[in-house]
Amino acid sequence: MTAPIAVLPPAPERIVGADGRPALGRHAGILRGCDWERLAPPYAHGALWRRLHHKRWHYAALVAEQMFCSVAIVDLGWMTTCFAFAFERGDGDMLANFSQDGLPGRFSATLARDGTGTSTFSRKGVFIDLGPQGLSLRSPWLEIDASFGAAPAPALVACGAVPGGAVHATQKTPGLPLEGEVRTWRGEYPLQGGIASIDYSNGLLARQTAWRWASGHDAMLGFNLQAGHFGAQENALWLDGGVYPLAAARFVHDGKEPLEPWRVFTEDDCLDLMFTPLAARREARNLRIAASRYVQPFGTFSGWVRSSPDAPKRMVAQLAGVTEQHFARW
Repeated sequence: MTAPIAVLPPAPERIVGADGRPALGRHAGILRGCDWERLAPPYAHGALWRRLHHKRWHYAALVAEQMFCSVAIVDLGWMTTCFAFAFERGDGDMLANFSQDGLPGRFSATLARDGTGTSTFSRKGVFIDLGPQGLSLRSPWLEIDASFGAAPAPALVACGAVPGGAVHATQKTPGLPLEGEVRTWRGEYPLQGGIASIDYSNGLLARQTAWRWASGHDAMLGFNLQAGHFGAQENALWLDGGVYPLAAARFVHDGKEPLEPWRVFTEDDCLDLMFTPLAARREARNLRIAASRYVQPFGTFSGWVRSSPDAPKRMVAQLAGVTEQHFARW
């Protein structure tokens, strides 16, 4: 099999250039240098505005034969939070599902500055360490020790302007081979032979932000789709070692019934998938000055994908992954 043609340019050495302008667009590689304080007009803002609008999150999805886990650390600027859940695929049971708030700044969490770093959270018996090489989690409800192998394809680096904010950047890392173990009250679950995918995002976002998201990965194939605050800028397909840009995504589903089937497709006729949810993590919060409504179903995708409109379709069957609908006033 010949190697896929590289259709995305390499990621820049720093996402904010020496002239203060962000490297907008989609790239293949590693996200480095999210130095938003160095932004030049029209993206530049004062320190207080940046403090209120700067949002970062570091997310990992772990898929193994028996287990699906989702773990995230989030820095909202004025507070930090984390969440995790563990779903047993065979019995269809949610074995752990929790969130924990932390104090602002470095009092509870340290978020990586870009895609090269490690993020940590520590508060009230919960400790999380998430980086390029692995994930460690300790809590009263769930423990994870996971190490990541080399990615089978380049990560996607996307950077773009966001309405009502300034600039957002993200690194999506596909299909990392897994080793390790998940421990719950029911027992121990091996991760060997599984797959991890990582989402690191860092940006100056609008006061109100909403999106729908879908992501699924195995060793040879994966995709990331978003519709909302970031448009189509992070939409990509990983196939046979290559990463390919995708057009705008459409999500057809009942927003009030997220456990009903979803259809997800792209306007370039390169992806058309049906998502069958198995379970979901939900959270709705209203803190007066801030609010969020969040649901992340876990399940499987079936359908087809292809790297370009004239390429042959690659059939997809029972690919594990997530969808998400999210609204935040932050």
